[in-house]
Amino acid sequence: MRLSRGTLLRVFLRSLFLQASWNPKGMQNLGLAYAVYPALAKLYPPGPLREAAVRRHLVFFNTHPYVAAAIVGGVVNHEQKIARGEETPDRVVGFKAALMGPLAALGDGFFWLSLKPAVGGLCAAMVPLLGVWAVALFLVLYNVVHLLLRIRLYWLGLNLGDRLVEAVARVNLPAKGARLRGVAAASAGGLAAWLAVSFGATAGGTWAPFLAVGCLAVGVLAYVLVNRRVPTYVVLYVAAGLACAAGAFL
Repeated sequence: MRLSRGTLLRVFLRSLFLQASWNPKGMQNLGLAYAVYPALAKLYPPGPLREAAVRRHLVFFNTHPYVAAAIVGGVVNHEQKIARGEETPDRVVGFKAALMGPLAALGDGFFWLSLKPAVGGLCAAMVPLLGVWAVALFLVLYNVVHLLLRIRLYWLGLNLGDRLVEAVARVNLPAKGARLRGVAAASAGGLAAWLAVSFGATAGGTWAPFLAVGCLAVGVLAYVLVNRRVPTYVVLYVAAGLACAAGAFL
């Protein structure tokens, strides 16, 4: 049986509430069962088959809530094959168990440690221009990226099933995360420079612009030295030297 677009859309929308019924024992298991139930209700008639299908998704399940969209799509892919007699139920159970750990690490690294700091840093740097509207900009940018990725991952799982792993690898989220962390660092540095210049000028500090440039220069120099495996104490000595020079002029 082929599921309608309406059913697939309902499954995706329900997956947005994956953690609404989070619990210490099964963690996200109730949310997963709730998300895929519209598909199970279409694939299996009321009775033992449907009950068994629901029960196999009530076992322990925990992964990153955004990247879970890929697993939700893959579960629907496998359940359609099970309903047609092409697979045994243990395939979908193994699919979830194999992917929830690696995808959790992938999602944490990209969304929590890269995307959120990058968008947050960028929007914080925009506060002098946008004021409180920088908060709205953060909400728009972050949610557009995360929702588009959720949709893409759901589609990949739905269409590829077990081949999802290769498709996710091609997306190369770790490399994208590294670039986003660079954006976060640059945004934070730009904001720090602006604050130094602004506060220094307000207080009458004529050397404030030079101090800001010096801070940025030390940041760049530290990055280069660390990449070249120069001992950390050398970087600290450089920073201490700048602090002494700044104190002599301010």
